[in-house]
Amino acid sequence: MTQIIATFYKFVALPDCVDRMAQLRDLSQGWAVQGTLLLASEGINGAIAGSAAAVERAIADLRTLPPFADLTPKLATTPTPPFQRLKIKQKAEIVTFGIPDADPHRAVGTYVAPADWNALITRPDVVLVDTRNDYEVQIGTFQGAHDPRTASFREFPHYVQDHLNPHTHPKVALFCTGGIRCEKATSYLLQQGFPEVYHLQGGILNYLDQIPPEQSLWQGECFVFDERVTVQPDLTPGNYTLCHHCGYPLRQGTTICPDCQAEQSPS
Repeated sequence: MTQIIATFYKFVALPDCVDRMAQLRDLSQGWAVQGTLLLASEGINGAIAGSAAAVERAIADLRTLPPFADLTPKLATTPTPPFQRLKIKQKAEIVTFGIPDADPHRAVGTYVAPADWNALITRPDVVLVDTRNDYEVQIGTFQGAHDPRTASFREFPHYVQDHLNPHTHPKVALFCTGGIRCEKATSYLLQQGFPEVYHLQGGILNYLDQIPPEQSLWQGECFVFDERVTVQPDLTPGNYTLCHHCGYPLRQGTTICPDCQAEQSPS
């Protein structure tokens, strides 16, 4: 049965994070959804799935909490359940970056709507950088994007320090899957003195949803953090699976990645 996937985040100060966790757990007793909700003192990050009615109920309940009254989820469909159960966790950050001063509450880059993204990233004076991890970039990215070759988002500040300079790269455009990483990454770049910093509003998934294929500058598929593994440019489930041993994404038809295969092969 087709399910609705709702993804959302909001950076909002939650000094009462522990109390909010208790409220979320109480509310979730009436939900028939699966997925993950992350809560931290800096906000909320979530991805849930279920029937249209179940997802609508969960979002409505979340909006009864004042900090999340204007929560705006991004919706998609999938033919099979993308999550196995509902997990609600408290974290230090809703997206792990490790730089406390990179604070989206104080400053973020300029949001660029998908309709205006192509014009921006094809400008010769704009440096386009993919903020995602290396395995995600290998599956798909925008034409002309720089790959930081990071294994985790924590490594992104090191890439900036080694490869970007606010004097020689005054205009930088960033993108990520759903937009949340770019909130912190653009905040960090502004903090480092970059004068013009842009990010794709709603991320890659919003772009693929709004831009017709014949106008798209996206190449490949897009990695997503659920059991679909990837989505194609039309947002239907993609052609990747996960290594049964390490969880690395692989083309369908393969069950083990080369590294795990080498470890299991007799010397």
